[in-house]
Amino acid sequence: MIVTLLASAPMLLSGMVVGLLISIFQSVTQIQEMTLTFVPKIVVVLVAFVIFLPWMSDVILVFVRDLYGSFDTLVLP
Repeated sequence: MIVTLLASAPMLLSGMVVGLLISIFQSVTQIQEMTLTFVPKIVVVLVAFVIFLPWMSDVILVFVRDLYGSFDTLVLP
C-alpha cells in the first residue's frame, strides 16, 4: 500500500491542489461551470504524470526488485 500511495501521490496531490484553487476561484467569481473544473485537472494530472514518471517507475521497480530478490524466503519449501 505504501508503494501505491507513493507512486500515485504526485498526480493525486496536483489534482487536489488545482481542484482547490479552481473551487476558490469559482466561489469568488460565482462562476459555476462544470467544464472549468475537469479540463484543468486533467491537464495538470497528465503533466504531473509526465514529470514524475521516472520517479514513480523507480519506486515501483525498487519494490519489485526487492520482492523478487526475497522471493525464496517468502515461498514455503
